[in-house]
Amino acid sequence: MSHNPDSMYRWRRLTPEECAEALADRKALDLPIHSPPHFQSDSTSYYLITAACYEHKHVIGMSPERMRGFERDLVELLSTGCSQVFAWTVLPNHYHALVDAPQILEVLRALGKLHGRNSFTWNGEDSARGRKVWCNAAETAMKSEGHYYASLNYVLHNAVRHGYVEKWTQWPYCNAAEYLERIGRDKAMLIWHAYPLYDYGKDWDPAEL
Repeated sequence: MSHNPDSMYRWRRLTPEECAEALADRKALDLPIHSPPHFQSDSTSYYLITAACYEHKHVIGMSPERMRGFERDLVELLSTGCSQVFAWTVLPNHYHALVDAPQILEVLRALGKLHGRNSFTWNGEDSARGRKVWCNAAETAMKSEGHYYASLNYVLHNAVRHGYVEKWTQWPYCNAAEYLERIGRDKAMLIWHAYPLYDYGKDWDPAEL
């Protein structure tokens, strides 16, 4: 996935005080903290949902306010339409969410409507009427417990993978901080090493948690 260097630099040059302020603002939104999954041997309702801006343009990331607002709306939608929301991350040009969604087609339709509302609002704000903002959201069914945990690691690691931050907890627009607080760093590292990302995680260092 390609990046806008100016956008990446903007996020990476945030001071520790600005990062702390963004995290505090995010917590003030009272986003939910969800419980870990309960696997069933025949479960097919766990999905990784991914959507990207058209041509990977950094439309979501035009401002921290837009990022926060979209994260809030996304998590609210998923919390309403899914049985559980395990992990999510919003980046300047795409997002991922790992969910338990028995009615996945309804969730995808709702995401399509959210994308439509975003497109209208953001194109107005950016004086870009007619601009195509989104590609369609796509879902990937989890095939096993290992697939689930590797996908969990992938979502929580995504901002580090794309070079926006050096540690999971530095990215305000995801639930990595809550995840680590809930299960503890030691257990998170065990899960990371038990379910690696292979090439995606080959340069990972424990300090990134």
